[in-house]
Amino acid sequence: MQKFPMTAGGLQRLEDELRQLKSVERPAVIRAIAEARSHGDLSENAEYHAARERQSFIEGRIEELEVIVSAAEVIDPSTLSGDQVKFGAHVQIVDEETDKEASYQIVGLHEADIKQGLLSVSSPLAKALIGKKPGDTISVPAPGGDRSYEILSVRFF
Repeated sequence: MQKFPMTAGGLQRLEDELRQLKSVERPAVIRAIAEARSHGDLSENAEYHAARERQSFIEGRIEELEVIVSAAEVIDPSTLSGDQVKFGAHVQIVDEETDKEASYQIVGLHEADIKQGLLSVSSPLAKALIGKKPGDTISVPAPGGDRSYEILSVRFF
């Protein structure tokens, strides 16, 4: 069985989503389907079809989350140390062209959220960062051409 590396916080967020889907969303969509059925002819009942579509999405997401959660391998970044970028590291970088700084934590594929600074370990940027140290420069392929970044700091907490 494939294991999914993940931080404890990422696993908690997925477990919370799974619990929400099972205890709130699933019962709500079942009630919506029952109510739509009570309106009669199902062939032209848009509410019924929308509720069934929503139910299909919820059941698919529950199944997906159950697989991910059962195969999660929690890695605690606070137990890691060193100055090389690895899974769980908080990395501060600067774009050498624009001097814009950014901070990211390297996390598992299923917990990544770039808006929150959670960078997937399988992303091109993370792949370029892994194994590097502060002061190193990396080049990352981007749609508008390669981008160069300098690593400012690497921390584990």
